[in-house]
Amino acid sequence: MKRVIILAALAALAGSSAGLAQEVSVERGRLVSITSGCHDCHTAGYNESGGKIDPEAALKGVPLGWQGPWGTTYAVNLRDEIKDMDEDGFVEFAKTFDAKPPMPFYNVHAMPESDLRSLYQYIKSLGEPGDPMPEALPPGEAPKTPYIVMAPPMMPN
Repeated sequence: MKRVIILAALAALAGSSAGLAQEVSVERGRLVSITSGCHDCHTAGYNESGGKIDPEAALKGVPLGWQGPWGTTYAVNLRDEIKDMDEDGFVEFAKTFDAKPPMPFYNVHAMPESDLRSLYQYIKSLGEPGDPMPEALPPGEAPKTPYIVMAPPMMPN
């Protein structure tokens, strides 16, 4: 009997956890933005602070370039990027956009719709968009900002 009660309790907890994953809310969006790594690149100072989110800088982008054979790319200001989108438009965009490295756009494509809607609500809750980040540059064009070269080392034969 005790085992049946424990199993029933675990089943109820599992059901409520699944419900949380389906929840659409600003708080869920905040969690998605953290666990999906959005702040890692799109929030200035996030990594240096050990994961503390500065609400003023949250998801406004970082003017540090990432340079490789594709040129130089920047982590865009997500607040600015979606400022003119409604929630449905954001979901469509998130499911179909393409980006150059190091942005793992395919991970965003794989997100459940409820997480995308929550992420949208969270980004919108952050306030004024602020300024856009620098535009991506083609290969061979020198950036005017600091940048990190992402090129694998040449290995000896």
